Amino acid sequence: LNAQRASVHATVQPTEILIGEQAVINLKVITPKEKIIHFPVYEKEIIPGIEVIAMLPPDTTIENNVMTLNFRYLVTSFDSTLYHVPYIPIFDGTDTLYSNSFGLKVTSPELSDSTLAYLERINKGETDSIDFNQLQLNDIKPVRKPPFVWTDYLWLLWILLGVLILLALIALVVYLVLRKKRQGYFFKPPEVLPAHIRALKELDKLKQEKMWLQGREKEFYSRLTDILRSYIWEREGIQAMEMTTGEILNAIRKVAETDSVYDNLKQILTTADLVKFAKYKPYPDENDLSMVNAYFFVNQTKEDDPIPDPKEEGKQRDDQSDNE
Repeated sequence: LNAQRASVHATVQPTEILIGEQAVINLKVITPKEKIIHFPVYEKEIIPGIEVIAMLPPDTTIENNVMTLNFRYLVTSFDSTLYHVPYIPIFDGTDTLYSNSFGLKVTSPELSDSTLAYLERINKGETDSIDFNQLQLNDIKPVRKPPFVWTDYLWLLWILLGVLILLALIALVVYLVLRKKRQGYFFKPPEVLPAHIRALKELDKLKQEKMWLQGREKEFYSRLTDILRSYIWEREGIQAMEMTTGEILNAIRKVAETDSVYDNLKQILTTADLVKFAKYKPYPDENDLSMVNAYFFVNQTKEDDPIPDPKEEGKQRDDQSDNE
């Protein structure tokens, strides 16, 4: 801006109205952002004949230290003529600035030629020559509808657009949820591994730690027997965690299908009792044997793998093809 001076420009929309219709006078001010602009307040008229209905809230934007303000006056008029507004003043804190001039044309509703002729004679005072008995009296015309302005209904368009977008989002979410549900992504129960799989995983972990090579035989056998006791409880329903070695062996003898199952478990539990309660120091071969017998025991007593259902396999293949 030259010398940091504000500028003001006035416009009116529409530029032509009928008597009683409304127009908007807009004052656009461009000024440095630190300026405080004072707009004129009109209590009744801007100029004689143009009445102020309301002063609308200003719109303000700031970019690159330049402030742009738009201040609007809602006006009307009840006299048909072409009004000329020479300027509208504003005050920027130091100077009074004047807008450009503009015009507003106000017109009357169209009248018939005969009506205009009678009005002209009345205005001239020639009422004596008018035969009012010959005048045709017409019914009162209905209230004239204002012209359609689509911007007055713009808010309805925004509401309709918002509702359509919301419905589209809801439909999209429902579609995705139902699709994922069919494919098993939603509401899928957590997978529970069979007891023997979990027991074998724990045995693998214990084997990798090699506690017996570190002089931790007691801890090794405690872990080993806990794994087997937990497996027996889950696999056979025997309360092995709360039973003694003799009680566990008696229970296993009743359900074991082969003698080797009983013998393998007996070797492990007996050696474990000696280590934990008699401070027995087993040989390395005994530790290896206990580990091997634990694997044998789990594999000999595990539940059989289920026979796959052809229908279920076909469904899984269909789901995989959908994902691809």
